[in-house]
Amino acid sequence: MLQVTDAHRRARIGRRHGLHPDHRHEDVVSATTAMTALHATEPATPHLSLRARIDNLTVKDVEAALYDARSLVKPLVMRRTLFVVTRALLPACVGSAGRRVADAERKRLAKDAADLGEQLGDGWIESVSREIVDALTGVELSARDLRDVLPHAGGTFTAAPGSKWSAEVPVMSRFLTFLGAGGDVVRAHNAGHWRLSRPLWTAMASWLGEVTTPADPRAGYAEVVRRWLWTFGPGTEADLVWWLGSTKAAVRTALADVDATEVTLDDGSTGWVLPDDTADLETPPSTEPWVALLPVLDATTMGWRHRSFYLDPAHIPYLFDRAGNGGTTIWVNGRIVGCWAQDEHEHARLILMEPVNKRVQRMLDAEAARLDEFLGGEHITNVFASPQMKHQRIS
Repeated sequence: MLQVTDAHRRARIGRRHGLHPDHRHEDVVSATTAMTALHATEPATPHLSLRARIDNLTVKDVEAALYDARSLVKPLVMRRTLFVVTRALLPACVGSAGRRVADAERKRLAKDAADLGEQLGDGWIESVSREIVDALTGVELSARDLRDVLPHAGGTFTAAPGSKWSAEVPVMSRFLTFLGAGGDVVRAHNAGHWRLSRPLWTAMASWLGEVTTPADPRAGYAEVVRRWLWTFGPGTEADLVWWLGSTKAAVRTALADVDATEVTLDDGSTGWVLPDDTADLETPPSTEPWVALLPVLDATTMGWRHRSFYLDPAHIPYLFDRAGNGGTTIWVNGRIVGCWAQDEHEHARLILMEPVNKRVQRMLDAEAARLDEFLGGEHITNVFASPQMKHQRIS
């Protein structure tokens, strides 16, 4: 069995993720394709993730792909998380991980809002779902406007009554969650600044100008896993289960369906790669240095569950929150060595946690200047700011 070193895995990150300056991608579609999916929970993250991988990118370039050409789409899929994916990958994501999320959220709503079901009658979830899709066909509405159009679905219900988690939950938000995961509705134009999330909603068919048929779950998982293996492989079964938010059974079936090949990783665990995708793993990895400044929840940072090959485990409490959400990161030669934050002048300030030599420091300074040019003085507010970003001491 082929032994794949951590150095080989780190070299792949530089090349395939477009972070090495000699391997940057040509445009937003090719960059997103190469990454499989971009995290989009934070509104600025897709823009900043693409900036790191494409030379001379502007905010308008990203907005044009999202809202004009609509070659990139924002579904709620893997791990009930908002992603940006290409239009080509959308059916596979929605049909596999999205379907799993949608089914779970429907059952959750039926259980949590049983009283509402008694008021609206049998089949109320299906009938309200149709009403929402019909109301959003050919128009874009905010969630508030949609509640006004469908007042019977515009109220709240008490989730987990009597427990410490008890809360009033908007009914409409639950519907939009599973209808979005299932590919029936989608986030359309953003009514706010690109750094803020104020989505308008519309029917998916209206947004894309055609009906998109979700893939069969098994075929969908196979396609997403195939793409993931090209982007992140070699990776472990546990990495895939975590990233997909799926089951071991689904992952094992998908690995078999794509004829994935086993390799041995430096820590002794078994990794998986696509068949005939080992040529660069059988020769010495490149040692040419590269650096990158990545945003909160960047796809590279969040690509694997097991991160020791690119991150000192001692740094995890500083660079990730307790839920495992990664903050901004500084990468040098395929390893995370710190994070960055904006100073009082909105310039990127480097916070190094490991020493670097003078050549690398110059490269980092140049990359910070490139980031500043893209931001143009805009301040990025991060919900998932890591402790190190917030300059907190950890006792």
